[in-house]
This record gives sequence, C-alpha cells and structure tokens, in this order.
Amino acid sequence: MKSTLAMLLASLFVLTGCNTMAGAGKDIERGGEKVQDAAKDTQEKM
Repeated sequence: MKSTLAMLLASLFVLTGCNTMAGAGKDIERGGEKVQDAAKDTQEKM
C-alpha cells in the first residue's frame, strides 16, 4: 500500500513538472531521440 502511494505521488510530481500530458509526451519523445542518437554514435564507432 505504501509503495503504491509513493509511486502515485512520484508520477504526480513528474506529470505536474511537464504541466500537461502533451508536454510529457514531448519530454518522452526528446528522451527517445537522445537514445537513438547515442545508439547511432556507438554504431558508427564500431
């Protein structure tokens, strides 16, 4: 029960930091782009 509440609160803080769900989507998209860029860089070095 306590861990569920902690997860809910953490999610709430993350989502309010983005202000909107659209903002959250953009943040997640940017994170994905960074991962893709890092993967390309690593692949080019091999």
